[in-house]
Amino acid sequence: LNEITPHTSPSPCSPRVHQRRLLIGRASQALTSVPPLTVWGVALCVSGTLIAAENAIVVTTILATPSLRAPVFLLLASLGLADLLAGVALILHFLFLFCVEPSDWSELLTSGLLVTSLTASLCSLMGVALDRYLSLSHALTYGSSQSRRRAAILLLLVWLGAGVIGAGPAMGWHCLEEPNSCSVARPLTRTYLSLLCGGFLVVVVVTLQLYAGICRVARRHAHAIATQRHFLPSNQPYATKHGSGRGFSRLILVLSVFVGCWMPFSLWGLLGDASSPPLYTYATLVPAAGSSLLNPILYSLRNKDIRKVLLHACCPHRYSHSTHIHYPVDV
Repeated sequence: LNEITPHTSPSPCSPRVHQRRLLIGRASQALTSVPPLTVWGVALCVSGTLIAAENAIVVTTILATPSLRAPVFLLLASLGLADLLAGVALILHFLFLFCVEPSDWSELLTSGLLVTSLTASLCSLMGVALDRYLSLSHALTYGSSQSRRRAAILLLLVWLGAGVIGAGPAMGWHCLEEPNSCSVARPLTRTYLSLLCGGFLVVVVVTLQLYAGICRVARRHAHAIATQRHFLPSNQPYATKHGSGRGFSRLILVLSVFVGCWMPFSLWGLLGDASSPPLYTYATLVPAAGSSLLNPILYSLRNKDIRKVLLHACCPHRYSHSTHIHYPVDV
């Protein structure tokens, strides 16, 4: 009996017990570091999924239809791709925040992807406004191969610029090591966010100027056509005869959504700092991200040719698909 070794529990000081306690401590620390799921987190994931889904439909529709190759469709595809990336960034932010342990690289990845997508989306909106202005002022040459080539070069420059700007946080322009330099949107520094929001305001002002030029050209063309057809005297404004104002009502709606989505965050990024309440940052960032949800409805799905392709894909026996493509200005 003395030769039989009794089965005793390991000593508390043994290496095996120490390693087991270390693993349990790390697991419990990882679980406690992940914040609990909230209503805002669920809304973030749902909105990101909706944004990614509807913009994926738009991008797939344009790329899969050979007849949709006019400059306006290239710009709408770029807008849809940018908003698609914004939805993916929101989903990744939700996963890194509520499903896995947050880390520095996850913050840099989501912030860089979101900056790239929002920058490309805003510049694509400006490109859509420029396309509408050129389609009115240069109607004879609109849709030519040269116009498509210029649109492709413009989009290439837009995405290169957006990629360079979005790579700023990953290249060291962040405040993870210096919390005092943080902006209202961590981990972006205040200098970086100020330059970014200042650029956003410049793009907003240029876009508004383009839409003002669209209004002037459209009114001048409409008045000239009505005068030639003797619908009204040459000294009488066209708007008094054409009382519906349907096109300008749509334009006001588009501009209201555009300004309402982008102006709050652009101004708050310039005026706020790291000591500002986070609720204000979310209140101004939500409309900017919400523009990615509204853009397909206001721009792509309002186009007759894109709607025709989608209806033909859903009900091929009911809706006949024509290959003849128009180039509506959709003011």
